[in-house]
Amino acid sequence: MDLKNQKVLVLGLSKSGIAAAKLAKKRGADVFLTEGKTEVNKDNVAELEALGIHVEFGGHSEEFIKGSEFAVTSPGIPPHSEIMQKLNALNIPVISELELAYKNSKTPFIIITGTNGKTTTTALTEHILSKKLKVRACGNIGQPPCDMVDDGLDYFVCEASSFQLEMSPTLKAFVSVWTNFTPDHIDWHQGLENYFNAKAKIFTGAQTAPYSVLNAKDEKLLDFSKKVAGTVFMFADNIGDNCCYVENNEIVFKQNGVVEPIVALKDCPIIGEHNYQNIMCGIICAKLAGLDNETIKQAIIEFKAPPHRLEKILEKDGITYYNDSKATNPEASIVAINSFNNTDVALIAGGRDKNTDLTEFCESVKNHIKTVILIGEATERFEAELRKNGFDNIIREKTMQDAIDRGASLNPDVVLLSPACASFDMFTGYEQRGDIFREYVLSRV
Repeated sequence: MDLKNQKVLVLGLSKSGIAAAKLAKKRGADVFLTEGKTEVNKDNVAELEALGIHVEFGGHSEEFIKGSEFAVTSPGIPPHSEIMQKLNALNIPVISELELAYKNSKTPFIIITGTNGKTTTTALTEHILSKKLKVRACGNIGQPPCDMVDDGLDYFVCEASSFQLEMSPTLKAFVSVWTNFTPDHIDWHQGLENYFNAKAKIFTGAQTAPYSVLNAKDEKLLDFSKKVAGTVFMFADNIGDNCCYVENNEIVFKQNGVVEPIVALKDCPIIGEHNYQNIMCGIICAKLAGLDNETIKQAIIEFKAPPHRLEKILEKDGITYYNDSKATNPEASIVAINSFNNTDVALIAGGRDKNTDLTEFCESVKNHIKTVILIGEATERFEAELRKNGFDNIIREKTMQDAIDRGASLNPDVVLLSPACASFDMFTGYEQRGDIFREYVLSRV
């Protein structure tokens, strides 16, 4: 991609926007970064301006927009926003920071997308590959890939959201992984079909990867796999000649019909069917990158789960505390809830309601949870839906700390934070919510 002397517009003073602006400038572009917010980090502005990058904030001026060859957008800016409509009217193409990195690097991408499980799968895949190769996690986890294009990596291991893929018209990965598909981000994409199609782009047409990895337990993805060109690997079931699945309490890998045992379930450091699926994705990527079975096995055994994703915090006085704050929708919580069988679990749930259907969530609670402790704005609806579906052992608390104390007082086997809601009613994000859970649990020791 020849950027020399081209005018490039970057939308947003975010981490990805800063990385895109720096890369475009390094490649010789005349870069204009425009930020709608009035409150910005002045150090970031000063750093960019020192590089010769033009920066404005508090709005998007005509001077910055006009004459741009293309714009690089941040994931948080929806396609129906005013600035995006303006760029569309001016026929200025808009791409993601991920697309900019792809067009300015020869390093192959391993792209990992899906509604849930992306971060754990990305972290695990990076962890395994790093035993033999120079790789780095990027995208929604770690640094933006634009920061790494000249680092001589063997692979980018990139967690990619539907927002980024929507704006990546030519991105073609070496391996594309789709962990699962459930309703989410419908407002941003203005419809469930648009959300699906945004992710499907890197599995179809000119963007189809040589290798695609899809979830055999997800009916929509199983059906979709029949339309995917290239070599398809299914995971979570023994389907076809290329797949990864559990057999005799061991994860096995099959390629061209040849089965190889990789790791026993008892040796896996992260629990639950969803995490075994995440491990399967990592195994497939590692095998396609050429790693040997023993290296893969040892790397899996050594792996520690990323924070806020069914993260084991502490085992004390017979109670184990798990932080699953990243479960910001009911589907993600169901995955965590279903990881516990024949166990006395006190579930802490609630937050800012996404108003998605709770029928399956309530069914999972009935089958796996003894007590539900509700906090936050969603309390009324969640309690009503749980009671309507036949679950009555519900406690209300006002703060996270009170919820933890009440959960511990019940002497369950497990206190599980898996909110099924966004966090913005009480916290700045799921990270802060999970951090407060962790810190308070540890403070009680």
